[in-house]
Amino acid sequence: MSLSTVSYVLNDSGPVAPSRRTRVLDAVRVLNYAPNEAARGLKKRSSPNIGLVIPELSNQFFALLVEGVEQVVSANGGLVVLCAPEATADDESINGRLLRSQRLNGIVYLAGSRTSSSSIVELTRQGPVVLVDEFVPGFDDLPAIVSDNRRGAREVAQCVTDAGHRNLAIIAGPESLWTTQQRLSGYREALAAVGVNPDAVPVFWGDYRQQSGWELGKTALSVPASERPTALLCANDLMAVGVLEYCRSVGISVPSEVSVVGFDDIPFVSLLTPRLTTVRQPARDMGRQAATLLFDLMAGNGASPLPELLPAELMVRDSVAPPPR
Repeated sequence: MSLSTVSYVLNDSGPVAPSRRTRVLDAVRVLNYAPNEAARGLKKRSSPNIGLVIPELSNQFFALLVEGVEQVVSANGGLVVLCAPEATADDESINGRLLRSQRLNGIVYLAGSRTSSSSIVELTRQGPVVLVDEFVPGFDDLPAIVSDNRRGAREVAQCVTDAGHRNLAIIAGPESLWTTQQRLSGYREALAAVGVNPDAVPVFWGDYRQQSGWELGKTALSVPASERPTALLCANDLMAVGVLEYCRSVGISVPSEVSVVGFDDIPFVSLLTPRLTTVRQPARDMGRQAATLLFDLMAGNGASPLPELLPAELMVRDSVAPPPR
């Protein structure tokens, strides 16, 4: 069967005998073929299409990362196809099929809490994939751009212990994520350095969203005052904001009664009252470097098997004070 016959059927652009049309459609179903929506323009267009998968856009950190990717892709005359599976409650495999249908030249992938291995496998078959911000278990061979989460967490926890805190609790992210485990390790290293048994410090597992910060802050602080932690180490800024909201709702003063820190340094946390002590991740730089690396791979250049580790910077503000007497 000729390619022109297949094209006539899929694009409804020419006459085809009913029997041949049936054979083509049967083959499409058997092969699970995804029609290429951009096919008509591929031969005429040299600009690259880059897929970008992020968990959601409500977190300003992800939005800044998108800006970085967009800057590099636009500078190279390309277009970004964006998928945010957790924002739309779509399964990531559905978004994988969507991205595949666009005949993309490469993909920047930021894993979420519902990461689908099958989705990533599908995408790696289409072209180069660069991970950003998160590693994905089982895909150690994929190039990655990440920040030094462990060091950043260690430094922000040290800021808290330097203020005198020894009775702490940790509001962590999704347990399965690499960033969660790296930040948890950094916290525990700082605690051990001042003689606090890390295994004795309670860990409350969240999902990096503001609401889980509120709920877990309530869980951690709804104990008798004599047992209440004097500081909460929150694994990202949105959960720290949720904790601050809970404290305000019940009249717990931050930082005079409890100190709170975050991670990411999304833009508005420096405007809060109190201004949030946190760790700044270079979100735009991460996006720019991930896109730049992807273009190198698309050009046939090899990538280092080791991840590129960007620095994370401690931002000391007003949400940490010595523990109450």
